[in-house]
Amino acid sequence: MKKRFSVMLGGALLLGSTASAFATCADILSAWRPSDFNAVGSAGNGGYGLPMWISAVDETGTVCAVVNSAGSGAAIGNKSWLGSRVISMQKANTANAFSLDAFSISTAQLYGLTQPGGSLFGLQESNPINPAVAYAGNATNFGAGTSDPAVGLRIGGVNVFGGGLALYKKGVKVGAIGVSGDTSCTDHAVAWKLRALMGLDSVPGGFISDYSGKPAWAIGDEMIINTTASVTAVANTYEQVSCAHNKISNPTVGAATGVIIIP
Repeated sequence: MKKRFSVMLGGALLLGSTASAFATCADILSAWRPSDFNAVGSAGNGGYGLPMWISAVDETGTVCAVVNSAGSGAAIGNKSWLGSRVISMQKANTANAFSLDAFSISTAQLYGLTQPGGSLFGLQESNPINPAVAYAGNATNFGAGTSDPAVGLRIGGVNVFGGGLALYKKGVKVGAIGVSGDTSCTDHAVAWKLRALMGLDSVPGGFISDYSGKPAWAIGDEMIINTTASVTAVANTYEQVSCAHNKISNPTVGAATGVIIIP
């Protein structure tokens, strides 16, 4: 059952997306609920079980909120990977920038296409992050929801591994979510769960639509994990290499995580 997802906004009005106006942060934050961050620690995510950064951008790429599941403050980098704060925003920007109302592209699906020999090789260099936005402000507000220093600004950046998903309200793109802080496969699984909890997952389709052997629940922007170790095996495909190593596992396969695994 889908829930609505509301962060520290309190009283934000839900502004419907129209053909003549961009969707705003209110479209996303009205569906953003702190209790849904429990998806970070839920079963089936795989990975290390670390705290994670969760960012959202609106349809224009403006940062709406940045949250860390372990809290906020200057010392948050001792509990979770500090570098993942910027990566989460970068993932959200990427999913928004390259998804359309009728076609959703996840950051996971860009991995193979951007490897050497891939048709989109070099894409990750095309829209650099704005460091003045990424690293500005007081570190005590990092991860403080709508008080994070990046909120209200456009950070840019392109990321090409799992964790970024476009957000859809009634089939219309309203922005995107980015998750970072664990393996990239786990990042995708958590982002997938959060999008479902937000009720912003009416994905219209995408690369996965023509993928041979897709499961019945596939809707367009799933992560396709190829368990072959060689990166060259996934070059110029919509696939990403496995994140499993040693005792670390990939996420559980299925509709709850948006993960497909192929040999």
